[in-house]
Amino acid sequence: MLRECQDQPPGRALDLAAGEGRNSLWLAALGWRVTVVDFSRVALDRGRRLSEQLPAGVARHLRWVEADVRTHVPEPGAYDLVLIAYLHLPAEQRRTVLRRAADSLAPGGTLLVVGHDTTNLTEGSGGPSDPAVLFTPDDIRADLADCRLHLVRAERVRRPAGAAHGGSGEAVDALVRLERRAPPVPTPER
Repeated sequence: MLRECQDQPPGRALDLAAGEGRNSLWLAALGWRVTVVDFSRVALDRGRRLSEQLPAGVARHLRWVEADVRTHVPEPGAYDLVLIAYLHLPAEQRRTVLRRAADSLAPGGTLLVVGHDTTNLTEGSGGPSDPAVLFTPDDIRADLADCRLHLVRAERVRRPAGAAHGGSGEAVDALVRLERRAPPVPTPER
């Protein structure tokens, strides 16, 4: 996620199913104005406390929203970056969340989706054991096929699993980056 976001100038970001907001805190420290959405009040409260430990002013870049992403409808066309990290839902629910996320992108905005790939069950370590909630880059592309987004990257990536994610070894993730192209600027007639 770090590599995918570091080249973008700060703007408005939406972190869906953010948990304690680890990614949101990082983005806010870079100057992003982040809306942090999660259904867990406990996780959001922990994130708020963590934000208070950041340098002065960073916490004011964060807006904490307690909501279930399966029913939450983000503001259309409002965000320069939408992040969905490790949200594992059945396909139909995932598709709904992804389409709403795509609708919330501003022109020129980026949608970044990362989660455990289906091959993680046999080739990786950690993550959900229910194949019905895992996905591939192609699944995400298909979910968003008619949303008029430009595909920047769609691939499987390997990363160290770590103790927090099921132990040692590597995890296999699906990583998809899409952009809503800004409309062309009309050239003046001569």
